[in-house]
Amino acid sequence: MDIKLEKKPWYIRYRYYLAGGILFLAFIIYVIILSAGPSKLRIDQENVQIAEVKNDKFMEYVDVEGLIQPILTIIVNARESGSVDRIVGEEGSLLQKGDTILLLENPDLIHSIEEQRDDLEKQLISFREKEIEMEQKSLTLQQQTLQTNYELARLQKSFNLDKEEYKMGIKSKAQLEVAEDEYNYNVKKAKLQRESLRQDSVVAIIRKDLIHNDRERERKKYERACERLDNLVIKAPVAGQLSFVKVTPGQQVSSNQGIAEIKVLDQYKIHTSLSEYYIDRITTGLPATINYQGRKYPLRITKVVPEVKDRTFDVDLVFTGEMPDNVRVGKSFRVQIELGQPEQAIVIPRGNFYQATGGQWIYKLNASKTKAIRVPLSIGRQNPQQYEITDGLQPGDWVITTGYDNFGEAEELILK
Repeated sequence: MDIKLEKKPWYIRYRYYLAGGILFLAFIIYVIILSAGPSKLRIDQENVQIAEVKNDKFMEYVDVEGLIQPILTIIVNARESGSVDRIVGEEGSLLQKGDTILLLENPDLIHSIEEQRDDLEKQLISFREKEIEMEQKSLTLQQQTLQTNYELARLQKSFNLDKEEYKMGIKSKAQLEVAEDEYNYNVKKAKLQRESLRQDSVVAIIRKDLIHNDRERERKKYERACERLDNLVIKAPVAGQLSFVKVTPGQQVSSNQGIAEIKVLDQYKIHTSLSEYYIDRITTGLPATINYQGRKYPLRITKVVPEVKDRTFDVDLVFTGEMPDNVRVGKSFRVQIELGQPEQAIVIPRGNFYQATGGQWIYKLNASKTKAIRVPLSIGRQNPQQYEITDGLQPGDWVITTGYDNFGEAEELILK
């Protein structure tokens, strides 16, 4: 006998399909919820660096590499034209002031000086002849004055005798008047001769001074010409290192042409280049330091070149105290240029988050350091080790400072 089978309800018959559909719908809902919420990313804590936000001393400074250079480089110029006869100084050698660097030769200059010497000898002879003429003229005037004085004295005695004879009646009045006229004439003549002698003496003194000045002028002119011969020997103007010589034997050089360089090594400076970002804040007199083998050596900015090339400008610094023992031209040191005094500020260590976020946000960890979320951030000043935080974080917070190239657009990081 057949048994009648009861028909099962539809939800029994289709229970597997219903279960699959419910699971698929739940998955869709889960995906929608995930896409609507913040994106998350799981990271390994060992692959990132975390740092604590601190209230600490902050000093704004620039850390750059500087090269040791001599405090001064002297360009040696040729003071006379000529051809290079011989190079005496070797490049790189240490010279004292006055040491010979090279020798020039100039036959035309030598010939010109010889002609000036001949002209000087002729001038000296001419000056001596003028002096002899003045001396002879002075002697002649003295002789004439002496003769006139003698005649005047003789005439005075004769006139006095004539007056006595006139009184005695021996001579007439007319004879006495003739003798008196002759005597008065010779008195005036002697007076004129004495005045002429006096004026001649004054003129002679003046002319001798002029001749003496002319002679000295010509002599100095010749001496200056001879000094030009000394200029053919190029000497070191200061003590230092002969860095290089720009000419070769036989080469023709002109007057005032640079032919060599000398580096003054009694003191050194540090030359560096800074980003144009600091051009308004770097001034002469700012302090700086270099750290070498655990010691600090103070520096001071002495020169700022305001011209910007390739987005940088040049700065020179000098040591204000001791220098490292191994200072050599061309050696490099790390230089820290201070832009202000240390101040209390909220700071975090530098990291590559700044390049990825532009300093606009950072991942901040929760108290258990199991996850981190994005928080907005404001950064003020910075130095090679720290950023100053002006808003967004508080002392005691912990943040992730590295690894941002791998985080993408994740809003939340899960640390494991």
